This record gives sequence, structure tokens and C-alpha cells, in this order.
Amino acid sequence: MSDTSVDAEEVRHVATLARVDLDDAEVEEFAAQFADILTYFDALDEVPAVDDEAELVNVMRPDEVRESLSQEEALSNAAEAEDGFFKGPKVS
Repeated sequence: MSDTSVDAEEVRHVATLARVDLDDAEVEEFAAQFADILTYFDALDEVPAVDDEAELVNVMRPDEVRESLSQEEALSNAAEAEDGFFKGPKVS
């Protein structure tokens, strides 16, 4: 287990690296939040390791060339079509 305390100097150092100005109240707040985050990381150490990986199975069908729809068939259910293309609403 790691030491989860984060002091104000570490917070100021990180803030300097991030080019963020923090007042004293924010430094204390972030120090507490960093300590909470490190505590959560410590909890991850307690997760048991997986002994073996599951065998991967390809669930995709093989690619097969099939006959496609004609342009007229594809546009037959379109709400609007123009010059052989789907016509959609104007965006801007």
C-alpha cells in the first residue's frame, strides 16, 4: 500500500506544471482530492489477478460478395430523392 498523503507543496508543484494559479483554499481542496484518488488506486491493488485470458472467438461472418440493390431499389423508400441521390434536410 502506498502513502496516500498529498501535501500542499506537491499540489503547488503540479499546479505550476499545469500553469494553473491556485489560492490556498484551492490547494487544500485539491490535496484532499488527490489523496482520495490515490486511495482509489490503492483499492485497485486488491483486485485479484486474472489467471488466464479467455480464448478469443471470431464472431464476424466471412466477407462474401453478394448482389447489391440497384440505385432505384435503394431510393425507393427514401423520403426525398433528387438526381439519383438521397435528399436530406439542409444543415445550415
